[in-house]
Amino acid sequence: MGLKAGDVVVLKSGGQALTVAEVTDEMVSCVWIGEEGDLFRESLPSAVLELAHIDMSNDEDEDEHHADEDSEDDEDEDHHEKEKAEVA
Repeated sequence: MGLKAGDVVVLKSGGQALTVAEVTDEMVSCVWIGEEGDLFRESLPSAVLELAHIDMSNDEDEDEHHADEDSEDDEDEDHHEKEKAEVA
């Protein structure tokens, strides 16, 4: 398969992404962070792993888009509050 340290992999059966720490003949040492922030390390046969397909291209764009939407919502709420205050 040609895995190397730093590659991101997943179990062929699914699960979270694992980072390859070390590769030996038939074993691949992987690390990952658990749900509570604990660091785990396990050696697995290379036959059970495949490269993860991670799309990082849109992550920043989506975060910026959501931030813009939140900002617009806040501005709309401020505008409505000002209108209410002027009427009263």
